[in-house]
Amino acid sequence: MKNSDFRHTKRTASYRLATLLLVLLALPFWAAASTGKWTSQVTGGEISYTVTNPKSPKLDFYGSPMTVVYLENLVVPKIGQNSNPENVAWLLAQGYRVVELDYAHDSNTVSPLINKDIIAINDSIGSGSFCGLTDCSHYRSYVLFEGYRIARDVPYFVDDPTVYNTPTEYTVGDSLRMDIVYPANPKEPVSVILSFSYSNSYATWDSNKKKLTAANQNLRLKLDYTLAGFNDSFLEGAPANGMAWAIADHPKYCSWGKGKPADGPNDAYKSYETNPDAAQKVKSAIRTLRFLGDEMGLSGKIGVFGFSRGSTAGSMAIGDRKVPEFENAGFHQGISDDVQVAALGPGVFDYTQIYNAIDDGDKNLEARCPWVWGPLDENYERWKSMGSEFLVETAATAPTLFFYNTDDEIYYQDQIARFQNKLKKLGVPTESLVDYGHGHSLPQDGGSLTKLYNFFSQYLNPPGH
Repeated sequence: MKNSDFRHTKRTASYRLATLLLVLLALPFWAAASTGKWTSQVTGGEISYTVTNPKSPKLDFYGSPMTVVYLENLVVPKIGQNSNPENVAWLLAQGYRVVELDYAHDSNTVSPLINKDIIAINDSIGSGSFCGLTDCSHYRSYVLFEGYRIARDVPYFVDDPTVYNTPTEYTVGDSLRMDIVYPANPKEPVSVILSFSYSNSYATWDSNKKKLTAANQNLRLKLDYTLAGFNDSFLEGAPANGMAWAIADHPKYCSWGKGKPADGPNDAYKSYETNPDAAQKVKSAIRTLRFLGDEMGLSGKIGVFGFSRGSTAGSMAIGDRKVPEFENAGFHQGISDDVQVAALGPGVFDYTQIYNAIDDGDKNLEARCPWVWGPLDENYERWKSMGSEFLVETAATAPTLFFYNTDDEIYYQDQIARFQNKLKKLGVPTESLVDYGHGHSLPQDGGSLTKLYNFFSQYLNPPGH
């Protein structure tokens, strides 16, 4: 991707002029707006909304409009210096339907209270009823704070179709992509939190059309599987804490329950991904974000947030061991792939530990890992290299907060306990967030979210930043 693709983010006089010209040029290209009232959980009453449709809307694969819900007139400091009309005009010019929610500077529009409305917005879009709209995209809709913009579908790695070997017709690698939400023309550079989706994107063969289609591409924010399915508001709430955010395709570019090695048994990779493929993709994503962030007004400080399979993937970023096979692939080689901090939920970090107990929730791993890597006792080093624990070598590993519920699957708790214990022995700062909810879930309450945001801010936005 060329640097010129992001020149609109530079804080220069020429940029400001170009933005104003864009606003003027784009004016004829959107339809008349509609207005109404939306019930906000944050304010405890109704707030005004405005829906504006572009004349040339961007649609997802199923024909639903890509939608941006733009939160404006908050009391959270506005980091992007462009006016709201400028930013809304820019979004419309990109083809997004824009829903402006006017909070009229209500005193509750701060973190973590604002997350209640983020959850409500995603749940409403997911259920097909938001501000009178029934057709918003269920995987290409975004909640943006005022002053923020989005770089969508940024490629970060070219997939190797031979790794998971499905579908058979998928023979030419497709790009894995990420979305980056950043403040336009910020007063000062900001840090960014990156998450690897716990939804999977993948190539799809349409047997009727006899061709590959985009039916399951770019599913990193599929609401049923992510934000709405788990009431996950952490990333989209990061701007209320002065940070940008990014969401990347999960490294396993394949349906989660499928995948097999060449000439191996079907569905051997059910419920897990493999190295060097996963580690290469994670590291390439971080390098890509750091490389492009320089022109987006990002500081170069990156944190990782992971849940479930996204935790397993994201954990590949925190260790300090350098493995040439993991490092020498993907984009922007030579750029640092270090991260400064992480928060990891339930995931798998060391595959050599999966037999510590039987029938503790990881039977797919217990049965299928040997199909690919051979028996554990004969291939211990290979098994070890598949997990992120292998990449943790010294205290230079990123500080990490672990979060989980004790009524979730037992093997998750075992994985976290062993991984966290290793970090503590090395002197890596760690914290825990336990029993914030029930089962396999994400933190939703204000206290838990505050602890998470504060942990990231401690390492990404230190005092005096």
